[in-house]
Amino acid sequence: MVGAGSLVTPLLGLSHSFGVILVGSIVIFIVATAGMTSTTYVQFLKGALLIIFSLIMVIAVLGRGVSTRPDQNGKVPHYAYRTLDALQDGTALTVEGYHFVEEKSVGQNVFVKLWRFKALERNPEGKWVFNVKNNLLVIPEAEEFIEAFIGAGGEKQTVNEHKVLVQAFSWWKKEVAPGGKVTLAETQWTIDYPDGARWINGAPASAANQLRQVGTIDRIGGEHEESRLGKGVGPFQFLSLIGHQGTIIRLWKQALFKDGERTVTVHYPVLTSGDRVMRPGLKYNVAGTPIQRIEFLSLMMALFLGTAALPHILIRYYTVPSPACARKSTIVAIAAIGFFYILTMYMGLGAMINGVVNLSDSNMSAPLLARSFGTFLFSIISAIAFATVLGTVSGLIIASSGAIAHDLIDRFGGMNMNEKQQVIVGRLSAFAVGLIAIILGIVFKGMNVSFLVGWAFAVAASANLPAVVMLLFWKKTTAQGISASIIVGILSAIGIILLSPEMWVRYGLPAEAAPLKLGQPGIVSIPLSFLTLVVVSWMTSNRASRSRG
Repeated sequence: MVGAGSLVTPLLGLSHSFGVILVGSIVIFIVATAGMTSTTYVQFLKGALLIIFSLIMVIAVLGRGVSTRPDQNGKVPHYAYRTLDALQDGTALTVEGYHFVEEKSVGQNVFVKLWRFKALERNPEGKWVFNVKNNLLVIPEAEEFIEAFIGAGGEKQTVNEHKVLVQAFSWWKKEVAPGGKVTLAETQWTIDYPDGARWINGAPASAANQLRQVGTIDRIGGEHEESRLGKGVGPFQFLSLIGHQGTIIRLWKQALFKDGERTVTVHYPVLTSGDRVMRPGLKYNVAGTPIQRIEFLSLMMALFLGTAALPHILIRYYTVPSPACARKSTIVAIAAIGFFYILTMYMGLGAMINGVVNLSDSNMSAPLLARSFGTFLFSIISAIAFATVLGTVSGLIIASSGAIAHDLIDRFGGMNMNEKQQVIVGRLSAFAVGLIAIILGIVFKGMNVSFLVGWAFAVAASANLPAVVMLLFWKKTTAQGISASIIVGILSAIGIILLSPEMWVRYGLPAEAAPLKLGQPGIVSIPLSFLTLVVVSWMTSNRASRSRG
């Protein structure tokens, strides 16, 4: 649902919330009226189209090649570096320049706040000298102040006959080279005010003023040419060019902090070698702190174990006519999914070096990469992405509504409904579950979908997997053990998520203040769920044996 909202903005120019509501309404209508049959056809068609057109896009990426200058008709901006030597506080500024205001430390990063001034007219001597005191601009020759406070957005001020343009302040990332040389790297930033106003890169946010797309290679290593734009490369050469230790890729991270009453989010570049990009653990540094290693291991556990426990995957086995068909469809699906995962690697790397990464929404890399090749491919990929959302969400809603109608209300609640009543309750449940999905899709706007997938897999593995595995392979499994395992698995997984640094940021609080440093719950919640099932089943099994004796 988060991905659905992200697609609507570049396609139709509508808001994220409208996109979530639109897709949610369509899915609810499909499930409530057509049920499993329509969902099956949607999932089959979107899967086939997804693989075909992803392959076409990968071929286009390889045909474009690898370049340090992916200009794309001037759409990819270049970012500057400036030395800090002439920007110290108290230094006089000439006709056009910057003035050092303050430094802000955020974790291991330091950001420098600069004011920028520009004279539109010179004084009779032919030169102006500016200085700053208490956020006021001083013109020594005129011995007068610009009395207006220098706001966030830049203002034109006039002092007598002298005209001065006071431009917005900017944030730069401070970098100290091994030799001690200090440089400032250009960043992008957003400022959120208490009244709800937002400024982006020194001007009010608008449809025309948004964060610029990023993602470029600064240097191609080895014996390769600096630019291979327009020179096709093979799939292995593509990986070799990007993964060379001499290749430098400009990745982007973000830092959030308070500047008075304003909340500032700075997006800053991080120059990363190609061989580091191609190694596992770029997000969760496997060579870093113990908590980062645990995060990486926890995510791997969730992705590996959660696949077998996803409800919209499990219910697909209800639609096959025989065990032989189930085995055949499983093999075909695994092969197709494996091939698609290889294609996503090329699409992700292609987006990373072609300047199409959206800083405000990290879920649009594939459609924006397609748009760099033309409107037709962009429209096709976006349509398939919509179909993917429809297929996945409808499958989840069917699984949820079926469980509510059949298992929760009919069996557990003892309602003893007939088939017609179960269908009616299932349709009403689809509306309720769909409404919850819409609300969550709006709340989690901007979060990376692949990151949310890790959470979904962790919850599925914690809640469903112990019951499936132990019921198949342990004869002493009891209904009480399964119930306790599901409850403990869900509560522990969601509890860790709600107390994680990522959610703390969603609450508007600094990530460092989160009570738990662990963001991926699987390494705790999955073993805890298994342990709960074993202990409760052992206790209830012994109790049942004693009562029979």
